[in-house]
Amino acid sequence: MGEEEERWNQKKQTLIDEISDRLIQGDLSIKIQAAREIRSMIRNRNSSGKIRVKFAAAGVIQPLVLMLCSQHHDAREVSLLALLNLASRNDRNKEEIVICGAIYPLVKLLKFQTADNLRELATAAILTLSAAPNNRSTIANSGAIPHLIQILSCGSVQGRVDAVTALHNLTTATTKEEPAISISLDAAAASPLINLLKECKKHSKFADKTTGLINIISKSHDGILAITKAEDGILTLVETIEDGSLVSTEHAVGVLLDLCMSSRSKYRELILKEGAIPGLLRLTVDGTHEARNKARLLLDLLRDSAPEKRLSSLVLEKIVHEIAARVDGSGNTVETAKILLQDMVKRSMNMGSSCTP
Repeated sequence: MGEEEERWNQKKQTLIDEISDRLIQGDLSIKIQAAREIRSMIRNRNSSGKIRVKFAAAGVIQPLVLMLCSQHHDAREVSLLALLNLASRNDRNKEEIVICGAIYPLVKLLKFQTADNLRELATAAILTLSAAPNNRSTIANSGAIPHLIQILSCGSVQGRVDAVTALHNLTTATTKEEPAISISLDAAAASPLINLLKECKKHSKFADKTTGLINIISKSHDGILAITKAEDGILTLVETIEDGSLVSTEHAVGVLLDLCMSSRSKYRELILKEGAIPGLLRLTVDGTHEARNKARLLLDLLRDSAPEKRLSSLVLEKIVHEIAARVDGSGNTVETAKILLQDMVKRSMNMGSSCTP
């Protein structure tokens, strides 16, 4: 390290210590200005990662969390912004913020429905903090989930996106060794989630998260009813199977399978009516292992149940692959199989539509 760089680092450390002291010991107006300076320093420095660590070491997190409880609007806003910048890309700071008690005042801010942006900032903070696995249980048990679900319906566009991602974080394990938190999502979330899925690109990461949440909702009777009552609910899931990523198609076929297994007589015709067969047939070839299995099961439920007329999806797939292998050899089997499946779609749909439950 050169002498000039060392002097610069010492100057920077002195500034961090001065700002931290003002935040800890000053009156409210001084604290507000110090919080603004913390945010500014982190945002405007190339070495923002190190600055986050230094500010946390200087003890700024606890007084910033206490400011969240202030009745002064500016105090809450600037402390939220400073905490968001401290938490960004730093799991240790995320965990320290939760340990210092930030979740309770953040949940209170989620209840705000005024024109200001405090609720949107609180939603962003919950999202950021939920990215740290060690925080998820505390957040899930804090009462935040019903408010996040409410934001799905009446929040800003960014608020809705952040709410979906936060809920996804709370229901998803980061690693195979880490168990996902078992939470139930209110059936009221079904309609806004369907609407969000309808509007987004089906192969996007956002669609992956949204379909994952809908898949959780479909595990309950009330959830199934809410999904099917949502405008274009089944159609949106069928479109996701046709155009989605590997992840979103797996979730979407899982939802349709849950519907059909809950009441084949009730939902079979509704799923067939939306043209699900082509996407399901393709999914038996190019979906994930789980999606292929679910697509086969669903295809069998959608077809005529009479033994003499029923051709299982597993048998259908085997026949198509055998034909493809003979035509093009093993190297092109999958692509040829896709073409053959598409050619068989019309006959499969005719077979399904002529059946009775």
